[in-house]
Amino acid sequence: MPLYEHVMIARQDLSNTQAEGLIEHFGAVLSDNGGSLVDHEYWGVKTMAYKINKNRKGHYAFLRSDAPAPAVQEMERLMRLHDDVMRVLTIKVDEHKEGPSVQMQKRDEREGRRERR
Repeated sequence: MPLYEHVMIARQDLSNTQAEGLIEHFGAVLSDNGGSLVDHEYWGVKTMAYKINKNRKGHYAFLRSDAPAPAVQEMERLMRLHDDVMRVLTIKVDEHKEGPSVQMQKRDEREGRRERR
C-alpha cells in the first residue's frame, strides 16, 4: 500500500486531549477503510505565519499512514468537514523515516542547549 504523511492544524481553543482525540479519530477512519496509522506525533500549539479563520495559533499534529488512496481521500474529506480542523497537508512518500520528525528533534536540541547554559 502507498505511504503517506499528513500534517494537521486544529483550532487553538481546543484542549491538548481534544487535539490528540482528533488524531485517534482520524486514525480510526483510516483503519475502518483498510489502512493503518503507522505513527503519530502531537507537536503542540504553535504560532502560525498568518491568521487562518481569525486564529493566530493552532494545534499541530503529524501522522504517518499506510493506506490505500480511497481511505486517505475519505479521511481528508472528513477533515475538511470537521469544524475543529483548519488545514491539512498530505504528501505521498516512498518510505517512512525511522525516529522522530524534524520538529520533535528541534525541540529536543533546544532543551539540551538550555541545560548547558
